[in-house]
Amino acid sequence: MELNGRMVLLLVSVSVEVATLKAGSFTVDYERNCFSKDGCCFQYISGSIHYFRVPPIYWKDRLQKMYMAGLNAIQVYVAWNYHELTPGVFDFTKSRDIESFLRLAHETGLLVILRPGPYICAEWDLGGLPAWLLRNSTISLRSSDAGYLSAVVRWFHVLLPRLKPFLYQNQGPIISVQVENEYGSYVTCDYEYLRHLYTIMRRLLGTDVLLFTTDGNRVHELTCGTLQGMYATIDFGTNEDVNTSFQVQRQFEPKGPLVNSELYVGWLDYWGVEHSLVPIPNVTGTLQEVLQLGANVNMYMFEGGTNFGYWNGADYNNKYRPVTTSYDYDAPLSEAGDPREKYHAVRTVISKFREVPVGPVPPPTLKVAYGRVSMTKVGALVDLLQVLSPGGATNSTYPLTFEEMEQYFGLMLYRTWLPSGVEKPTPLLSLLNAVHDRAYVLVNGVYQGILERDNVLQLNITGRQGDLLDLVIENMGRINFGPCLLDFKGLVRNLSLGDTILTGWSIFPLAIDEMVANGWPQSAQLDAKPAAQGPSFYSGTFSSPEPQDTYIMLQNWTKGQVWINGFNVGRYWMARGPQQTLFVPKSLLSQHSPNKVTVLELEQAALVPEVEFLDHVVLAAWNDGKEGTARDQGDGSAGTIH
Repeated sequence: MELNGRMVLLLVSVSVEVATLKAGSFTVDYERNCFSKDGCCFQYISGSIHYFRVPPIYWKDRLQKMYMAGLNAIQVYVAWNYHELTPGVFDFTKSRDIESFLRLAHETGLLVILRPGPYICAEWDLGGLPAWLLRNSTISLRSSDAGYLSAVVRWFHVLLPRLKPFLYQNQGPIISVQVENEYGSYVTCDYEYLRHLYTIMRRLLGTDVLLFTTDGNRVHELTCGTLQGMYATIDFGTNEDVNTSFQVQRQFEPKGPLVNSELYVGWLDYWGVEHSLVPIPNVTGTLQEVLQLGANVNMYMFEGGTNFGYWNGADYNNKYRPVTTSYDYDAPLSEAGDPREKYHAVRTVISKFREVPVGPVPPPTLKVAYGRVSMTKVGALVDLLQVLSPGGATNSTYPLTFEEMEQYFGLMLYRTWLPSGVEKPTPLLSLLNAVHDRAYVLVNGVYQGILERDNVLQLNITGRQGDLLDLVIENMGRINFGPCLLDFKGLVRNLSLGDTILTGWSIFPLAIDEMVANGWPQSAQLDAKPAAQGPSFYSGTFSSPEPQDTYIMLQNWTKGQVWINGFNVGRYWMARGPQQTLFVPKSLLSQHSPNKVTVLELEQAALVPEVEFLDHVVLAAWNDGKEGTARDQGDGSAGTIH
């Protein structure tokens, strides 16, 4: 009996040891100034990738390429607004299946640094916060505001239990979790808010997971962005001094690992601004210097991907600047996931500090030029309201915002009548930036021109008393960084004609995406009316017997939106640039039936309405006569922090 008892104790002891070994640990080692992974010092070399910007069929391809570059980790945001489009309704399927993405990362051999927000910036609409939060016009975002916090708590109670099994302590890939994102750059500086988030994460993820913060390399940013119990890291670009930057981190973390959570190896693009490039020598020089110090680093972005649909964000730095559809970012992997010269240069630097995997890097995906596709005009938007706005208009004395109408993306039509005749050209005034963000103005269905936030605040029109005045207003993306996050869309203030404030509005929400996704327009609905100015729809088809990635170009068109087989590929703005082509992944194309192309041109279609599918990208053409000039690239000081 005594022997059997000893054997039982021995077996229990062994079982506990095995369970402990399997569980794993990832902590901060303050004595050795490093991360400790299972008791050994560990340095991560990571790259950022966003599952919501990459087609799911390519998740594995991109992760394998990152692994072959020598990375041992990836960093990924969770975009709250991508999963909870309607309050209380959560979607984790298809392109939103973050659990499948994490499993693929784990199978590839990559650890994960998770950044679940709730705010992420990322040049994503409203920094990842759901636009429906703005239904409360007095809400205080990223603060202890009760309405905001209750929504965050509900979201985290759905999200974090899904992610807990993927923690390293639970044999998963997630080694650390960020709390909020660069909070020290925001205006509220609400420590109570950070404590709330810390408490929620500890309660839902456990006491063992490593929580951290990320802020810019300025003392005041870390002062408001850090809190006891969370390891403070910094970010900086290739134009910053490495040692000086880490000295700032050392003021807040005297011991422990050095960490740059965002080394900017590229930069984003805005409409109307020169395409961003960060030179390879800047990237490799800074990366080598960081790694020589034994510091941990995450390269932002390693692949940028695409802002499909309406998901792009915007900056406000003296004026509103929307981000392009492409989030190529001049990253080591292109928007289409192809290794660039920068990829191989980064891989060479990494190979000096750790063994990179042996074997060929997965090749670029095949691109096909499907050629020109003739487009037929379907009709003007104002003539299609019965189809596009089946629920009809909401009437209001004064205009209502997108948020008040509970339509958060795309376009809406605002209609009123001229209160008196204006025989001489009279200014239609968007004083105090009433238009957010761009209005296409028609009188009795005839296109007059545009009003544009910060750029075009008045437009002269004429007409008779009682004439219809229509404004098709486009939401160009909500501000994702800085103090102006309360970025309401539509007519956010009163519009006036001369000295008269316009009233008596009929506001039509436009269900364009829903209609196009359901097969509209069918060919039988097409007419042969000639091209005209103003918002109009066009449709065409092409065949792809062996679907492959491609790029669509709308040369000689002006500005608008493109759908392929009902999927919203994104915005084009040929007149302003720099982006000239839209990435079309092969997963959108059909092998057996004609592919439908739907275009909403908002200003002026090409005289010969056709589009062209190319086998290469064009990102660098831009119109420097429209707005802006080339800007500083490569660091986090140009008005955007991620």
